[in-house]
Amino acid sequence: MSNVVQVHDLTRNFGTFTAVDGVTFDVSQSEIFGFLGPNGAGKTTTIKMLTGLLRPSSGSALVSGFDVSTQIRQIKQRIGYMSQLFSLYADLTVDENIQLFAGLYGVTGARLNERRAWVLAMAGLADHRHRMTAELPLGFKQRLALGCAVLHEPPILFLDEPTSGVDPVARRSFWDLIYQFAAAGTTVFVSTHYMEEAEYCTRLALMNRGRLIALDRPAGFKQKMIEPLLQLNTDNAPAAVTVLRETPGVVAAAMFGRVVHVTVADESEALGMIPRVLDTAGLTCAGLERITPSLEDVFVSLVMREGGAAVG
Repeated sequence: MSNVVQVHDLTRNFGTFTAVDGVTFDVSQSEIFGFLGPNGAGKTTTIKMLTGLLRPSSGSALVSGFDVSTQIRQIKQRIGYMSQLFSLYADLTVDENIQLFAGLYGVTGARLNERRAWVLAMAGLADHRHRMTAELPLGFKQRLALGCAVLHEPPILFLDEPTSGVDPVARRSFWDLIYQFAAAGTTVFVSTHYMEEAEYCTRLALMNRGRLIALDRPAGFKQKMIEPLLQLNTDNAPAAVTVLRETPGVVAAAMFGRVVHVTVADESEALGMIPRVLDTAGLTCAGLERITPSLEDVFVSLVMREGGAAVG
């Protein structure tokens, strides 16, 4: 498969602050490329450079063969972009939003009629085309925004945290649409902070503090956690986390639902030491065993290994 996005040493500075620091990666045609990272990692800034909304400070990037520094107009004709705010105009009707984006993308005549019908059907808004967009439930706004972003049938689609705030059913339905686009040949570039969504991607890029710290398939990511991971069942998980974080030999401890995930330096030593430490603190150890790390565990481990997430 050919690389439709090529990024080399891409950097963006805001004064003395480096938001994106020498990022390099490629994205292949029809890939669902996931972009992960804590808040402030540089994900949105990178997407804005690739979509022509920000100029790079240095480095280079090609999108559909065009340079993000000098050929922004050509790039915008070949991409769709949906931000986490859905890029819609709340004071326009559903149909007026479609008309507006059709005009921006040069979609007219019979093709506009065809694409409008497709958007309305896909979004479930065929009977609500004259409804004010501000009145729509969040899931309908999400699908309408997606429809407007792909009115011109772009070969590359950028989605910046597109499921933020929507319910799980709407999120799953949205991902079904993403799969359909990819199966039809569209390259989808999506940033997300939902770990279950990351599992749906072909490949994942993990950013922290402006740098790309890991790039692999979801299954490959789970092999990157080198420290043993234990699962602890206890009657007071918050208190256990506090105690274990101060315990020598414990690399990290965090609540994971009702249990505690404990990353340790040495498994055999920790299996004997943790119950003793908890008992001394007046806490129970109802179960302690090694487990296979989830993608979230790996995500946290890699970010912590690189100095933790940026604060503020």
